[in-house]
Amino acid sequence: MYTNRKNFMLTPSSFSGIMDNVLSNKWDRFFFDDNWSNVTAPVNIKETDKAYQLDVIAPGLKKDDFNINIEKNVLSISFEKKEEKIESSDKLIRNEYQFRSFKRNFTLTEKINAAGITAGYNDGILSITLPKAEPVAPSVKKIDIA
Repeated sequence: MYTNRKNFMLTPSSFSGIMDNVLSNKWDRFFFDDNWSNVTAPVNIKETDKAYQLDVIAPGLKKDDFNINIEKNVLSISFEKKEEKIESSDKLIRNEYQFRSFKRNFTLTEKINAAGITAGYNDGILSITLPKAEPVAPSVKKIDIA
C-alpha cells in the first residue's frame, strides 16, 4: 500500500485503475477530439544546392485534393475535407480514419524562384520543390563627373 501526504490509502490496484483512467482519457482526447482548430499536416523542409524541398505528410489523399497557391509571396498548401456519407450494411465497430482539413502557409523570400516551383504527390507525401533564385550580382556603374 502507498500513502500520500493527506494520509489517503492507495492500493496498487486502485493506482493502476486511476492510471488506466487518466491514460484512457488522454488518448481519447487525442484521437477523438473534434474540436481541433489547429490541425496541420507535418512538414519536413530540406535544402540542397539548387532548391528547398518541402515534404507534407498527407497519406490517403489524391493529388487533386490539394490546393497550392502563391499570393503576395505566401505559399499556401491546403486540403479541404469533403463530407461523404457511405451507406453500408456492415456494422462499424471502430472508426478512427478521419481526414481533417488543413492549411499551411510559408512566406517566400527573394531567395526563392517562385515561377519555378513544382509539386508532386507520391506514397502519401506531397513534395514541393522551391528552386533557389539565381543570385544577382550587384551591378557596377561608372559615374562620370561632369
